[in-house]
Parts: sequence; structure tokens; C-alpha cells
Amino acid sequence: MSKIVYLVPLFPLIGFLLNGLLRKSLSKSLAGVIGCGVLLASFVVSLVIFLDVRKEGFEPIIVNLFDFIHTGKINIPFAFQVDQLSVLFMLIITGVGFLIHLYSTSYMHEESSQHYARYFSYLNLFVFSMLLLVMGANFVIMFIGWEGVGLCSYLLIGYWFKNIDYGNAAKKAFIMNRIGDVGFLIAIFWMFSQFGSANFVEVFSKTPSTSTSILTGITLLLFVGATGKSAQIPLYTWLPDAMAGPTPVSALIHAATMVTAGIYMIARANIMYTLAPTTQTVVAVIGLATAILAATIAIKQNDIKKVLAYSTVSQLGYMFLGLGVGAYTGAVFHVMTHAFFKALLFLGAGSVIHAMHGEQDIRKMGDLKKHLPITHITFLLACFAIAGIPPFSGFFSKDEILAAAYEKSPAYYIIGVAGAMMTAFYMFRLYATTFLGSFRGTSQQKNALHESPAAITIPLIILAILAVIGGFVGIPEVIKPNSHLLGEYLNPIFSLSAKVQGPHEVHASTEWMLMAVSAGLALIAVIFAWGRFSKNPELGEPQGLGKILANKWYVDELYEAIIVRPINALAKFFNNVMEKSIIDWIVNGVGRLVQYGSRQIRLLQSGQVGGYVLLMVIGLVLLFIVQLFLKKM
Repeated sequence: MSKIVYLVPLFPLIGFLLNGLLRKSLSKSLAGVIGCGVLLASFVVSLVIFLDVRKEGFEPIIVNLFDFIHTGKINIPFAFQVDQLSVLFMLIITGVGFLIHLYSTSYMHEESSQHYARYFSYLNLFVFSMLLLVMGANFVIMFIGWEGVGLCSYLLIGYWFKNIDYGNAAKKAFIMNRIGDVGFLIAIFWMFSQFGSANFVEVFSKTPSTSTSILTGITLLLFVGATGKSAQIPLYTWLPDAMAGPTPVSALIHAATMVTAGIYMIARANIMYTLAPTTQTVVAVIGLATAILAATIAIKQNDIKKVLAYSTVSQLGYMFLGLGVGAYTGAVFHVMTHAFFKALLFLGAGSVIHAMHGEQDIRKMGDLKKHLPITHITFLLACFAIAGIPPFSGFFSKDEILAAAYEKSPAYYIIGVAGAMMTAFYMFRLYATTFLGSFRGTSQQKNALHESPAAITIPLIILAILAVIGGFVGIPEVIKPNSHLLGEYLNPIFSLSAKVQGPHEVHASTEWMLMAVSAGLALIAVIFAWGRFSKNPELGEPQGLGKILANKWYVDELYEAIIVRPINALAKFFNNVMEKSIIDWIVNGVGRLVQYGSRQIRLLQSGQVGGYVLLMVIGLVLLFIVQLFLKKM
């Protein structure tokens, strides 16, 4: 198995090079075949590796490719770690990524051949970077992949670079991620100082003997990185703006790759977080606050992609809640199910936008179910999944997180359930306004409505199946003992943390009650939203609190006022005052002084021998005086 591991990231890298270097000569069909083919090959290799990893008694494998940095006592190998966690993410990234690539072959067909190949080269590079992130055997290789996905997000969000607003959105994502990355980088330096290494095996083996204060500092810095990459308060505002990119890019960023990086990093370093309870509390509180804040904003958004974007931020908050309360398996479980239904939702939204000729305002849609039957039914199934309605996948993963949250603090559970109700409400507001009621677009749009081609609908159908049945790999023990297959699979990764935390103490009857409450309240929200918005959609501009929510609590405006404008003002001050009035005056003054001095000194070159002898004598006298002065000192 170790002989084929390197092929998983190598295939997308080859696809990136081929499509990128040959973009001017490749046809669209060939560029699509290369882009999709390399992802399919990576998925097949990942599947082969998974079949070995899932065998009983499997031990993690470190595959050393070469010495990346070797200086003094520091040795950083370019190595991959193959274990249950990395292989699960490899399957998600390559599997869902392949479906998004396949979808893109049709969705992006109007692009020119050159830009079409450029698009697929960026997608392949994105997947390569994400694979590097999850396969790396140390924090340095993880950080290289971490930065790679940040670069690719900039390239893909600003793919239509001639649009200034899209370029600004790309820059916003890039800069906000760099803020978080500084924390991650400092944490790596601290680990080198404390442990003498950044290799997972060495760091985690020394973690139990490390003081809690040091672990708290390192884990908080790592979490700063995670807040940027996984869009948590206060570094979440870039993610909704990432909708500027093509819809398949939104699906890739929000479902299978970039935003799950922070979840993976904390799950990988789970023992460090388990032994730093203060950081765990911070993670849980920030995650829960993000989940609620984003859910309230999503309630009043009318752009179909913006609703899904804030939904992603909210669901990421639940994942961080799970990590913060020690439900590492539940958080990873939700990453997996979220990849299925969120990719499906974004691709379904893309199918709707495709049918509506670029229209994204749900107030101008309605009654699309009879025109887009496959898109409609798959989108509906995804809505049930994200709303947490049993037996869809989102129910099982979200319930596991909420149950662990209840064990930690009933307040966490109550707030979490409130967020789940809002999720069900805004998702079915979106569904009902888009697919039910009467059509509110133009007659030209109505006459052109049609179901998307097979390259779009086939990925929708596959993802819909996964969104429906994906939760059955994590059936709670209270429903059917020994049926949490994912928990058994990931047990070697989280076993040490489980020993430190101790067994879960939620009684069976309590867990049944918690499941019934969360599912029942979500179902009530679904029924209310379905009935309310299918008959009377919100077509006017929101007022009062609704206006505040529609404007995203004015957080972007707040950042503009307290960060962007002061920095711009300071930059103008340095440009107009410091540079032009002071620095330029000094530099120009030095130049004028040199010019003046040279004009005066050249007068000494008179051509008279007597004058030269006099200057020589003066020079000798000055030399004697200096020597005498130095001797006295």
C-alpha cells in the first residue's frame, strides 16, 4: 500500500500541470477528461488504500518521500501519514471532488477553451493542496497544503477576474485567511521550541507530559488558524463573499475541501485539545455563537447561494461545537454528511441558476419543481438532510454533536437546538420560495426553463443517495448497539482522548428524549416554512429586525469602519505626509547637499601646484592631530 500512496496527490498535480501548461492548445473535451480523469484515478487509489486501512489491527503508516528540511537538530521530512482519519478525508475530497469536476464539464461549457482548461487546472491544484493538507505527516506539510488551498481559493473565487467585485471578494478571502495563518505558523514555531519537532507522532507522544498552559497557548494559536480557514467568528465574512466564484467552486470550497481544513486540523491534534480544557471551551463557545449568528443571517437572505453560504458557516459552527465538547467522531461524521448534502445543495442551486439563465434571486423564481424534476427532488432530499429530519444523514451526525453538547452543558444543547430549528426554517423557506408557488420570473425565462443535462443531474443523483443513506454508518448505540461503524473505524485516532475524557454519561432514555426533541422541533419548523412560503413568499424588502438580518448584522460595515477605513486613512497619511513631505524632503535634501558639496569641492581642483602642496600639508597636519588624539584616548 505504501507504494501507491503518493499517487493520490500526484494525479491531481499532473492534471494541474497538463491543463495549465497546455491550456491554449487543449480542446474543451480533452481538458474536461484530464480534469475529471485524474480525480477519478485518485479516488480509486484512495478506495484501495481504504480497504487496507479498515482491516482489523491496522497500524498507521508513515511514507517518507524525501528530507524536506534538515538543518541542525531540525528534521522535517516530506512525508505522508496513512491512517483512518487521513484516508476518510481522502475519500471525501476525491469522491465529492470528482462529482464536482464532472458537474463542471457541463456547467462551464460556455467558457472559451483556454479559460475552460485554466478553470480545471485551478480545480486540480485545489484538490492537490487539500490532499497534501490531510495526508501530511507533520504540521509543516499540513501548512503547505493549508497555504495551497488559500491560494487556490483566491484564484477560483476571482476566476472571472475582469469583474472588480469578484476580484475584491478573492482578495478578501486571501487576506482574512492570512490573518488566521499567522496564528497557525506561530503555533508551529512554538511546537519546534517545545517538542523539537513538528511530526505528529513525536508531538502527540510528548503532549501528555507537557504543561497545560503551554498546550493551551499552542492550541489557541492553532484555533486562530482554524477560525480563518473554517470561517468562524470573527474571520467568517470572507466565506459568503466567496460566492463570487462559479457555483461548482462554491460547492468545492464549502463541502469537500477548504472549510473542513480547520476541523481536520483540530481532529488530528485531538489529544492536545483534550488536555487543554480552556481551549476546548473557547472552541465550543465560538462554534456555537457562529452557528447561531450565521443561521439568523440566512433567514433573510434572498440570493440562493448566499443562503447556502451562511448555512455552511452555521454548520461549521456545529462541527466546532462537537470538537469543543470532545465529540471528535461526531464532528468528523458531520463533516462527511455535510460534504454530501451541501455539495448537493450547491450543485442543485447551480442547476437552478443554469435554468434561470444566471438569476440567483429566489424572489424571482417559484414553481420550478415541474420544470426541473430531478433538481427538485434531489434538492428536497438535501434540505431534509441538513434540517436533521430522520432518517436522513444530517439527523445522525447533528444528533451525535447535540447529545455530547447536552452532556457537557444543557445550555449548549438548548442553543444548539434553536440553531437547528432555524436551519430547518431557512432551508425550507429557500426550498418553498424556489420550487413551490407560482413562477415569478419573466416570460422569457419561463419559456426557456428546462432540466439540466446528464453531466449535471448524475452528480445530483449520486449525492442525493449519499445524503439519504450516509448517516447509517453512524447509527447511535441507543438505537442499535454496535452499529456506529464510523465510530469503530475512527476509534484508533481518538482512543487516547476517549481515555482522558472518560465514557459518555447520557442515559439511554435521555438520549431518546434529546433525539425526539431536536427532530420534532426541526419538523415543526419544516412544516411551518413549507406552508408559509409556498403560499406567500417574501417578495418585498425586509423591515425592522429583518433588515438588520438581511444586512448581515452590519458586520461587514463594522469591519469597514473600525479596520479598513482607519488603515486606509493611515496609508494616505504615510503617502501624503510622511512620504511626500518628510521622507521625500530628506532624500531630496541629501541629493541637493551632495550636489552643492561637489560643486564647491571641485573648486579645489585649480591646476596650481602650490595649491596642491598646501592641501597636502594641511592633510598631514590633520593626520598627526587625529593620531595624537587617538593615543590620548
